[in-house]
Amino acid sequence: MSFNIPNTSRKRVVIVGGGFGGLKLANKLKDSNFQIVLVDKNNYHQFLPLIYQVASAGLEPSSISFPFRKIFQKSRHFYFRWATVNAVVAEKNLIETSIGELHYDYLVIAAGTITNYFGNQHIEEAALPMKTVQEALNMRNTLLSNFEKALTCDSPQEKQALLNVVIVGGGATGVEVSGVLSEMKRFVLHKDYPDLDDHQMNIFLVEASSKLLSAMSPEASASAERFLREMGVNVMLNTMVKDYRNNKVIFDNGEEIPTRTFIWVSGVMAAKFDKMDSALLGRGRRIMVDEFNRVKGSDSIYAIGDVCLQTEEAFPNGHPQVAQVAIQQGVLLASNLKKILLGELPEAFHYRNLGALATVGRNKAVADINNIRTHGWTAWMIWLLVHLRSILGIRNKLVVLINWVWNYITYDQSMRLILSAQKCKDQDQKKEEEPVK
Repeated sequence: MSFNIPNTSRKRVVIVGGGFGGLKLANKLKDSNFQIVLVDKNNYHQFLPLIYQVASAGLEPSSISFPFRKIFQKSRHFYFRWATVNAVVAEKNLIETSIGELHYDYLVIAAGTITNYFGNQHIEEAALPMKTVQEALNMRNTLLSNFEKALTCDSPQEKQALLNVVIVGGGATGVEVSGVLSEMKRFVLHKDYPDLDDHQMNIFLVEASSKLLSAMSPEASASAERFLREMGVNVMLNTMVKDYRNNKVIFDNGEEIPTRTFIWVSGVMAAKFDKMDSALLGRGRRIMVDEFNRVKGSDSIYAIGDVCLQTEEAFPNGHPQVAQVAIQQGVLLASNLKKILLGELPEAFHYRNLGALATVGRNKAVADINNIRTHGWTAWMIWLLVHLRSILGIRNKLVVLINWVWNYITYDQSMRLILSAQKCKDQDQKKEEEPVK
């Protein structure tokens, strides 16, 4: 196999990863004098802020995904290749991928992050991460499969394990998953499963630090915690997960919770590439870059978004790993590459913080926008509008809006299908060898 991309007089910009940063960069360069090659292991862009709604049966996967080829079908000098990038060979200006080697004039690494299990093999094998659409579908399948199994389970201990949900990580994703599962328990479980006692379903949100939403204001953190506790979520602060054995989450204080639905959204680390100098990697395996997003020691390799570590006066430990950083870096880098092509000096990056949002449930959200701190219905409406506006494609916007309106009116989540349960079955067969004691 090979890339089959023609060599032309145009400088070739290879973008690794079609997330928020990579996609924005490609869009800004598509009509430029560069040849653009986007390489991604998926053939679509996924809108990660709403991935938890796919996991909780609120949205279908296609409503938060958009094919790259559809986005760029009118761009003459754009090429997409479906491949996994394995290595960056800087001295030869090429990348090694699952379909062969590709030379570049400029390389932009925008591959994002993967789940960080902090070296615990048992947790990695058992936990349900939520960084991709596939992982969200696996979580949905597991959750719904466990409800079905609880109906026919004879062991009270095993039944409780099937109905306990443990979510590790008190960031925005953990808060949003906890909230939506609480609403599923309240509005859906007793209708779909009248033979189950919905009071037996317990939702635990575990956070190692002293507050939820650590990146947001103390007011937002306190409001989110209060909302979740009112919704029946068991919020466990200052609690660290030590291990997962015999279908039980084990905490550092010795306590245990039996569960078959163990969701891990506790941390991330940058995507890994072979043959990259380890001296270029900082905290969380992020690639260290200068103020122009240039990888230190290179004139042709750049990194943007979650995968890079860039500091400035207001962010001495690096920018937060959020979509707005990646988008703003993608916009500026596109402008800078055009300037470099014309022999002009590039512009340094400075992050403009537009605020942070997190939703907890129906009419419940928190928002930090500049000096404005708000929560409840107002924050929820802001959250809805911002996310709806950010979704790619008119069809997807309409589908999401219709689903949200339907869910709001009916108190129902309509995508409760177990579509690909084979992995769940395999996991369950393995787990059943070690029953809950």
